[in-house]
Amino acid sequence: MSAANSSSLTPGFFILNGVPGLEAAHIWISLPFFFMYIIAAVGNCGLIHLISHEEDLHRPMYYFLALLSFTDVTLCTTTVPNMLCIFWFNRKEIDFNACLAQMFFVHTFTATESGVLMLMALDRYVAICYPLRYPTILTNPVIARAGLATFLRSVVFITPFTFLTKRLPYCRGNIIAHTYCDHMSVAKVSCGDVKVNAIYGLLVALLVCVFDICCISVSYTMILRTVVNLSSSDARHKAFSTCTSHICAIVITYIPAFFTFFTHRFGGKNIPHHIHIIVANLYLVLPATMNPIVYGVKTKQIREGVIKFLLGDKSGFTREK
Repeated sequence: MSAANSSSLTPGFFILNGVPGLEAAHIWISLPFFFMYIIAAVGNCGLIHLISHEEDLHRPMYYFLALLSFTDVTLCTTTVPNMLCIFWFNRKEIDFNACLAQMFFVHTFTATESGVLMLMALDRYVAICYPLRYPTILTNPVIARAGLATFLRSVVFITPFTFLTKRLPYCRGNIIAHTYCDHMSVAKVSCGDVKVNAIYGLLVALLVCVFDICCISVSYTMILRTVVNLSSSDARHKAFSTCTSHICAIVITYIPAFFTFFTHRFGGKNIPHHIHIIVANLYLVLPATMNPIVYGVKTKQIREGVIKFLLGDKSGFTREK
């Protein structure tokens, strides 16, 4: 192994190769991701600030939104700055342990994001199906425990990735054809048996993402039944309109996620590798970029709060009915 100690099966560092085959276009590829990251950082930090300072936003729906914003901005921060260093300064080396740490944080916050989307679906279910009990069911302690449990669930499921990857022998080289340390991208560099890694990755996907999607589906099935049974068309429209932002967030998050997951395991030979890498990066950055925009446009209270903040108006604003 040229870049690592040849007497060891564990390299001192990996080389993240960016987007193989499109090296000449790295600068142009980096520009959209740079601007998306700026929008994501400003938008999500702005949402967190707004929700924390506006008393009318101190409600379960917005607490979960603040948790989603924190998860999104942390997730893309673990990858985008390093990716830009690869594209702009050709700094491709990453320490072996730093690579494992990045892999851990990427997958932990990815799983956390899925869990937060599930919690937001349950929040909408309680708000629409049990409106009178909503304040007593989703109290602040319940919200805090739900958020903590979602994060701890991610840590418990993702931690074995680190040990499964670290145990592998790396005698094929240390070049990773990716912009960040993804679990299977790192495992595929190994010359050892990665079946356990692949099986455990599939198991985690089933236990986390599929479980969350099932909960989301059941929640929206119950919501749809309740909304359809409302007597007034205005009431039906108003009830379902509170869910549109969340539905957009689900679509933006899960479509590129499933594309990345299935191409890694089943479609690697049929889809160009550079397409897979670009979509994998979009999967981390796109939700963080679009969620503040979607919620800012679709949610009246957030929209009014942003306007009043920009105008310097410290007074409260009308509570959305």
